[in-house]
Amino acid sequence: MTVMQANVGDSVRFSKTVGESDIYLFAGLTGDLSQNHVDDEFMSHSIYGKRIAHGALMVGFISTASTRMIEESLRKGIDTTPVSLGYDGVRFLKPVYINDTVTVTYTISKIDQERRRTLANVDVTNQHGELVAVGKHHLKWTRNATKRPTF
Repeated sequence: MTVMQANVGDSVRFSKTVGESDIYLFAGLTGDLSQNHVDDEFMSHSIYGKRIAHGALMVGFISTASTRMIEESLRKGIDTTPVSLGYDGVRFLKPVYINDTVTVTYTISKIDQERRRTLANVDVTNQHGELVAVGKHHLKWTRNATKRPTF
């Protein structure tokens, strides 16, 4: 077993078509009922012309991609528990609309073995290949208090 089974350049992807129900469920869970997300008439007068998805929903999809990277490491055999330390430089570059399909690409860009950390670059594109969001994600690969059973 090793601390982390991740190498610079390792990459995973997650794709999802953003449905109206995703936006309403997210709004309900978070309390973010901004007109940008739930009011067609309000947004019809904006430069966007229609409702847009929450930026924080895109961060949720980024988190899903990081979980997939962790699952890859778990399959390879690690004796640590990876936890998120947070995100840097998250920017929403273009709107995401209902029925857009977004793809998150999560790529390990830096490894700090001594501090047991990885840094990943994250790109979110839409179905047209346009970059809609970017960011960086920090993971810490914490020591386990007890030995994880093997199956």
